[in-house]
Amino acid sequence: MKSRIGRTARLTLMAISAVVTVSCGPISKVWDGAGAAGGRGEMMLVRREPPSYGFQRLEVQEGRYPDLRIFMAQNGLPDFLAETGNQQRQYFILYYLSKRQAFACRSKPASKREIEFAGPYPITDREYRLLNDFRHDRSRVPSAR
Repeated sequence: MKSRIGRTARLTLMAISAVVTVSCGPISKVWDGAGAAGGRGEMMLVRREPPSYGFQRLEVQEGRYPDLRIFMAQNGLPDFLAETGNQQRQYFILYYLSKRQAFACRSKPASKREIEFAGPYPITDREYRLLNDFRHDRSRVPSAR
């Protein structure tokens, strides 16, 4: 059971990473949260001051999922949040650039308030460069090159 959850989390992380890496140019406005409708299928910068859309989405999700609030208290604020979902579950990837780690999270289908965590997973050098460059200079359009 645990290996199935880990495999699913890794696949989710890889899928989101692939979307981010391949699609960064056309969705550059989404990186700062502009135009994101509810954060679904989005990669968002998480910044406390001034509050980014990713920070606001994370606050909403912490209110919905108490386990996420506990996780954040233990691990701190991530640099980026990827969020997607379907009718049964919500999926999140929390990117911590300083640690070069990401955590995959998914809501439990039987519970509307519980969430499962997997990771940490290493962030690839390419992901790190892409996210770090954008974090430091948001005027640059992230590219997959």
